Amino acid sequence: MRTSKVVVLAGIAGLVSALLACSAPASRDAAAELVAQADAVPTPKLDWAPCQEPGLSGRQCATAKVPIDYAKPQGETLNLAVLKQPAKDPARRIGTLFTAVGGPGGSGLDWAKHGELFPDSEIARRFDVVTFDQRGIGRSGQIRCFPNAQAQEQFWSARVMPPVNPEQERTAEAASRQLAASCAANAGPLLDHLTSVDAARDLDLLRRAVGDAKLTYEGGSYASYLGEVYGALFGDRVRALQLSAMMDPVSYTTDTVSHIHDSSVGTEQVLTEFLRNCVRVGSPKCAFAGGPAGGAPGSADPVAALRARNSAVLQRLEDGPIVVGQGEQAATFTYAEVIPQHASLLYDAEQGWPGLSDLMANLERGQDGNPAVVREVLGAINFRSDFLDSFTAITCADTSLPRNPGNWPAMARQLATDAPTYGPHWIYLDQPCAAWPSPPAGYPQRYTGPWTLRSQTPALLINNRFDPVTGLPFAERAVQQLGNARLVVNDAYGHEPPGTCVKQVRERYLVDLQLPAPGFGCTADHAPFAD
Repeated sequence: MRTSKVVVLAGIAGLVSALLACSAPASRDAAAELVAQADAVPTPKLDWAPCQEPGLSGRQCATAKVPIDYAKPQGETLNLAVLKQPAKDPARRIGTLFTAVGGPGGSGLDWAKHGELFPDSEIARRFDVVTFDQRGIGRSGQIRCFPNAQAQEQFWSARVMPPVNPEQERTAEAASRQLAASCAANAGPLLDHLTSVDAARDLDLLRRAVGDAKLTYEGGSYASYLGEVYGALFGDRVRALQLSAMMDPVSYTTDTVSHIHDSSVGTEQVLTEFLRNCVRVGSPKCAFAGGPAGGAPGSADPVAALRARNSAVLQRLEDGPIVVGQGEQAATFTYAEVIPQHASLLYDAEQGWPGLSDLMANLERGQDGNPAVVREVLGAINFRSDFLDSFTAITCADTSLPRNPGNWPAMARQLATDAPTYGPHWIYLDQPCAAWPSPPAGYPQRYTGPWTLRSQTPALLINNRFDPVTGLPFAERAVQQLGNARLVVNDAYGHEPPGTCVKQVRERYLVDLQLPAPGFGCTADHAPFAD
């Protein structure tokens, strides 16, 4: 794997070097200017009142007025939607814990509808927990890339991704160009001000608005990157920075194709762990463990046999749709429907892995499979069109990618050398960025480092050993790039670090500013496919 990675990245670099226009890493002087622009903005006033939306009872809501363009602090403004879960023990309240949602594109207020934030914890007792819809998301100026909801739904429902033949590749390129042009025509002035630098400066205004001298922050996945940006710009204003499911800020901002390559390889590794654990527990706990007729895989290496069967099902889908079931109950499923969910189900070992097992078992059985099970699994993860608009716009604002969508087929084939299952899927997510209506060198406020965290308290980074999208190598690089940070590896699977140990480590850090000893690690409470 190590040799082939070098070969693949060398080939990709040959494409990228001729096509990619990157701005030089921002200097400390440039960072100081970004901070000075934020400091020139008046502190927003938060008029807290009971939230009126269903599902948010017991919380308080407010809006914060922030500038669309920080270079024009007296110019047009944007209302950020903010939610507060008051501390349950106000007499012992420490301050405010800000928490953000990943994606990018996730809504903090929608996340709060799922229940108490940090339930049954000292965190919820000692902090006002504040979350928000980041600019360009949900109630905070949702980016509109289409003239109406019907056009938006038609675009996203028709998009075939990743393409599997030359005709689909041409269709994908045209769709990426269409999306970029449609965003430019419909999104308005906010489109040019969606970098994570803009979001980090919003976060500092919110810190000022709640009256905290220093920021206490928790965020995972993309929200870990937002925390990295905040720490790089406002490190002297950090009380505690707890980040998980880490992103490598250097490759993400300056060598995004390499970042996608490493993410894809990580997804392949977690697929191997899924297959290994499936074989370990066998059928019926893992429905895919048995052969099509219910027998065990006929191989001296059952994990390799199961991988071959997984690949065979996906190849059948690439060749054409698979019909599952018989008669009036039969249903047809395509590669474009299955492969995004195939990757997403790896995010959650507790619920997603059994779902992936059921999905592959029934697709493999074809006419003898149960179409209702396939529909249920595929429908369990559903990204709204608004999320996809926001995800694309924010990703394209932060990253560095070649500016010609026509180069994606070659890049996808090269990525598939190391990541045959997921490489094309991950790279095609970002194809619209190649046609994005941004300056060739990127938005002027985009931040590319340095990433050193200059805070009194080191950051606490937590990462699963087997994370399917933000792999452990990202966390290991991030701890070096931040410098002032401690990494805890959770010996677990999935995207969000689970378990009692992680909860305790996070709580001690955020509440008491206590870091675990160097080299301390956690383990999950349960193995995959446990009863």
